[in-house]
Amino acid sequence: MAASEWVVLKFGGSSVATADNWQIIAGVLRNRLQAGLRPLVVHSAIAGASNALENILGSAVRGDAQAGIAALQARHCALADDLGLDGRALLQGLFAEMEQLAAGVQLVREVSPRVHVRMMALGELMSTTLGAAFLNASGIETSWADARELMLSSDAPRRTIAQNYLSATCDFSPDPSLVKQLSERAGVVLTQGFIASNPRGETVLLGREGSDTSAGYFASKVQARRLEIWTDVPGMFTADPRLVPSARLLAELHFDEAQELSSTGSRVLHPRCISPLRRSGIPLFIRCTNAPGVSGTVISSVTSDNESQVKGVSARRNVTLFSMEGAAMWHEVGFLADAFSCFAKHGISIDLISTSQTNVTVSIDNDDQMLAPDVQRALVTDLELLCRVRVIPECAVISLVGRKIRTILPKIAPVLSAFDEEKIHLVSQAANDLNFSFVIDQEQLGKLVTRIHNAVIRSAGGSRVFGPSWEALFDDVEPTLASPNAWWIRKREELLNLLDGRLHAYVYDSDTVRDAAKSLLGLQSVDRVLYAMKANFNPEILRLISDLGVDFECVSPGEVEKLHEVIPNFDNSRVLFTPNFAPKEEYIWGRDQGLQLTLDNLYPLRAWPEIFKGVKLFIRVDPGQGRGHHEHVKTGGVQSKFGVPLFEMDELQELLQRAGADVIGIHAHSGSGILDPDNWRSVAATLAQVADRFPNVEVLDLGGGLGVPDRSVDSAFDIAALDQTLNEIRKAYPKYRLWLEPGRYLVAQSGVLLARVTQVKGKGSMQYVGVSTGMNSLIRPALYGAWHEIVNLSRADEVATESVTVVGPICETGDKLGTDRLLPPSSENDVIAIANAGAYGRVMSSRYNLREPADELVI
Repeated sequence: MAASEWVVLKFGGSSVATADNWQIIAGVLRNRLQAGLRPLVVHSAIAGASNALENILGSAVRGDAQAGIAALQARHCALADDLGLDGRALLQGLFAEMEQLAAGVQLVREVSPRVHVRMMALGELMSTTLGAAFLNASGIETSWADARELMLSSDAPRRTIAQNYLSATCDFSPDPSLVKQLSERAGVVLTQGFIASNPRGETVLLGREGSDTSAGYFASKVQARRLEIWTDVPGMFTADPRLVPSARLLAELHFDEAQELSSTGSRVLHPRCISPLRRSGIPLFIRCTNAPGVSGTVISSVTSDNESQVKGVSARRNVTLFSMEGAAMWHEVGFLADAFSCFAKHGISIDLISTSQTNVTVSIDNDDQMLAPDVQRALVTDLELLCRVRVIPECAVISLVGRKIRTILPKIAPVLSAFDEEKIHLVSQAANDLNFSFVIDQEQLGKLVTRIHNAVIRSAGGSRVFGPSWEALFDDVEPTLASPNAWWIRKREELLNLLDGRLHAYVYDSDTVRDAAKSLLGLQSVDRVLYAMKANFNPEILRLISDLGVDFECVSPGEVEKLHEVIPNFDNSRVLFTPNFAPKEEYIWGRDQGLQLTLDNLYPLRAWPEIFKGVKLFIRVDPGQGRGHHEHVKTGGVQSKFGVPLFEMDELQELLQRAGADVIGIHAHSGSGILDPDNWRSVAATLAQVADRFPNVEVLDLGGGLGVPDRSVDSAFDIAALDQTLNEIRKAYPKYRLWLEPGRYLVAQSGVLLARVTQVKGKGSMQYVGVSTGMNSLIRPALYGAWHEIVNLSRADEVATESVTVVGPICETGDKLGTDRLLPPSSENDVIAIANAGAYGRVMSSRYNLREPADELVI
């Protein structure tokens, strides 16, 4: 078959909303005409018009739509003025129809599907009328065509009447008669997206964002050489750039991958536009109207990349789950058929499915308003005849999309760790081996998408499928730091000078420690703040914290002795002593030193009751669940060695009575890196419940674990929200004083580990930057998988273009300080800064390989 002369160009709402963009559109069309092609233009309503029309209908139901009508008409007239057209004359008939439809709705106070679609169609009809007039005035011969005369829908038997009007489907088989009809028109043919007609000649819609679908239908029916979709982004990205600015342009995709990305939440394309193209083998080019020089994304049946890798992290909001449960469904023949027939009866399409012996959970995508409140109620009523039903609203779906997804699963452990603090309602692996999806609470979507993207999509380098990032394309390629206002950026020159003559060093900023301490001491809800000094026992840091009025939590005699060494006349009453699995002698020593002693195990009371006679103790309780950024920092739950479990409380009471000891404080510590202030509400409730057993308890020690944001997408810990939460706790349990004992929160952000680049190395697709110290100075990345921001401090004002793994000189494969980090090209002797290294850095260092760890400096 000879190559078609037709090329279909679809322009989105933002593309047709300004006169400047129409000049670009005119240039594109001239280019296609000069290439000997026949352009068929399909375009949307101007940006925001469809929402405005919906609002006009809503206002009409309430009794007054005039303000909305006037505003929308004025906007079209203003665009016409910018285009040099008489908008009111061109659109007079359409304006009159808008007013008539609104008046009818206002009279009957309801919107029928037929009226709904007629009103919504006006958006495309108005914009294309202006567009055709402008192109003709610009010297580009253009024929305006009514899509309702070109595109015919068919009623689907399983769909409701409303769905057949609002989200219709059309046949997209090659249509020689349509080609003949269009060929008889002169010049460029311009028509509407989003609308068609049914066999009865009535207007129907193709669903919200349906202009893409219209373009796909037209391209297939005329067997176009290609479809070009011009929008406000230059292609499909590895994630939504509004959520993840570092998302990378996908240079090419297979139809299958593009379909999956679109179906799972990518807003660049409507998923229904791809099937017609795939069937006919018509390539799709996505281009940006505002940046026509960017090459964009090409989607076709051919791709140069067949590797198993995640191509995108997509997200969908507005998802509702239906959880159906009952023992009777086990081995019940036909249960699923009966349940699914209820959904079909109400015209509801099921998306994801998860099943077990006694539960079936399905997700419903409500973007097309399939799940109206009355429909949901009727559906639940029908389902409750079969099983127990629980509706979980306001969910979202995050999907990893890529070819051969099954082979990737063993490599995505970092993805699972991103969900560590969040509830996963449902997990689904697609049978087509193209996606792996998680259903979560919608409020967590933005944070989780960014974390997952950072974990699985390389920020640079790698497959040629990945193009430049959104930031590189549209942010003037300025360097992007996770912490642009961090102290180590402000004091960059001072840090570089400090490292003169040194290979590496820890540097702590005293102002940052002071600010963190004051933020905690300023809490109205907290009676006492203690510093968990195991986080960092640098002498200057200890003196600073002590002078500010913060007390100390110590876990060993050595830590207490360190305080006496660096703080003159140190008072032991300022210490909470919390040894763990320590020998008997340490408990005796702590008692004799007058330290406030904590027990977190029944063994000392069982084996050595005599040493606790007359001692007032704190008891560390295991609240039953740990929280934190890694399993190794969770300090609650049966997998953790810490704390007396709740089921041992009866025995604890008996042992204390036999020993003659008393309890004055109940203590718990859930873990580290916790960013949700509500964590301490549940901890307090558990502690108060335990405290009720002991009449002399005065203190609830809520522990520490206050999170520190490590990445740009992590919100800073909301200290005001914590204060509010703790004040509520005080009101609930007024007889108790509240203590906190943070460690990392006070010092982590104050410290950076500086190290010089020693060597750089390329190895296949991997690029390594070697630095002068490694896991001997900072073991957290190897031990916890901890993420520290890494920057080339010597080149912080240069564009980061290379994805590298930063490694140290230790003879271990695990000696990695950071993987897939975006840095400028680095050279020997450059200074690399590893941020948030003020806690559990130098204190956990070693002389492994007989390499000295980094020294410490305080500024």
